[in-house]
Amino acid sequence: MAKPNYAFEKRQRDLAKKKKKEEKLEERKQRKAAGLPLDDATADGGAPLAPEGDVTDPGDGSAGVSEIQRDDPTGTAPAGEAAR
Repeated sequence: MAKPNYAFEKRQRDLAKKKKKEEKLEERKQRKAAGLPLDDATADGGAPLAPEGDVTDPGDGSAGVSEIQRDDPTGTAPAGEAAR
């Protein structure tokens, strides 16, 4: 029985990833040249990532620094706020 050539399989996967990445880049360049939207969320016909009128941001610029700090993924609480 022949043993698997893992190096060859890895090289083929890497080449496939590189090709896919280049195709996406080329598609983005074409979309930009044509003046179409660049976001990939609506490219496949799906809904955009954030719906209009998102409840976290009213759109009038009133989303302040405190809201951004609360969503801080580092887990550090800003000065004056207790840790949850």
